[in-house]
Amino acid sequence: MRDQRRHPAPGGHVVIQVHRRDQQGRRRPHLQGGQLRRRRRPVRVAAEADRGREELLRGKAVTRVLLYDDPVFREHDAGRGHPERPERLDAVRRGLREAALEPKLQILGPRDATAAELRRVHTEAHVARVAATAGRTVRFDPDTQAGARTYPAALKAAGAVVDAVERVLGREADRVFCAVRPPGHHAEADRAMGFCYFNNVAVGAAHALARGLERVMVVDWDVHHGNGTQHSFYDDPRVLYLSSHEFPFYPGTGALDEVGEGAGRGFTVNLPMPAGMGDTEYARVYRQVVEPIGRAFDPQVLLVSVGFDPHVSDPLAGMRVTERGFAELADACLSIAAGAAGSRAVFVLEGGYDLEGIARSSAAVVGLLAGGTHEPLAWPASGPIDRLVEAYRKQLAPYWPVLRS
Repeated sequence: MRDQRRHPAPGGHVVIQVHRRDQQGRRRPHLQGGQLRRRRRPVRVAAEADRGREELLRGKAVTRVLLYDDPVFREHDAGRGHPERPERLDAVRRGLREAALEPKLQILGPRDATAAELRRVHTEAHVARVAATAGRTVRFDPDTQAGARTYPAALKAAGAVVDAVERVLGREADRVFCAVRPPGHHAEADRAMGFCYFNNVAVGAAHALARGLERVMVVDWDVHHGNGTQHSFYDDPRVLYLSSHEFPFYPGTGALDEVGEGAGRGFTVNLPMPAGMGDTEYARVYRQVVEPIGRAFDPQVLLVSVGFDPHVSDPLAGMRVTERGFAELADACLSIAAGAAGSRAVFVLEGGYDLEGIARSSAAVVGLLAGGTHEPLAWPASGPIDRLVEAYRKQLAPYWPVLRS
């Protein structure tokens, strides 16, 4: 069952979007097919991860910022020449080392997500399909191939976020950066797509709900819309999902009028942006739209899908954000987390495919998590971004009155 809707896009374009209804009759935007698109020796992280976990368990560590990493993340092979490659994590760690940040972090190796934790978001059949790829090569779509070690890597990627949520709720840490792969925000309840197999952030958010939280916020600044995360909580008012992304673009979802349904109406916030937006445009959107909405919602825990693919050097997208811009986004997110969340925030790596951009941007974001300072960016008093911000306010103010002022 499906219908067609026309969505006005920034710049005057009109995108015709096909909507399908799932088995429960809920309308969901139809996803575009596969349109996204080397290996190195793993970094020696096992010993330091084991040591960090042991210190935490013994109560000897008082480090408040955690970094999750594991060699298995580099064993996931998405295919020859694929942009989602192991060197991405090497770039993250190199950026942290060069910025002298690693001594400020407690480095942990994650546990596997359990089947029960995965089934809070994914169908049993989907979990079984991904599990069946162990030791094999299986192609889910033109962009999404599982290799022999994809399943164990995906289990630990989701497990890292669950463990991170558990630790911030238990006050063992204030802030966490999960340097994981494969990424997750495109993974649907019953479908692997867009380089993603299990939806790491959605599984973490669902764990927070299972722990009894009533207000969980997910900010997704990846350049691609997080269709899987949106659909996981589309009718749930306990989770505020907010995404800024290039539009129209893969996966075809994330129009401004996709605001949730039923009790969840208004708790999905999409901020579609045309290509070419840079630091000052993002700064204005985050300070004038994202931050006010987040403060009004006042989450008890904040999760951030950290995509570095809006970077000006990224080969897969058309945005112009620099590492200073990513620090601005992180600063806005931490401002949101300063309320009921008590600074509790979990940042999770999603996309980003230029290695130098990843290294510099990781250092900028993690540096802020570790207590670094940031000079807020200024933006022009007027410009093309005015119309975009006004469109956001007009669409969202009925749900978020704070945007009327």
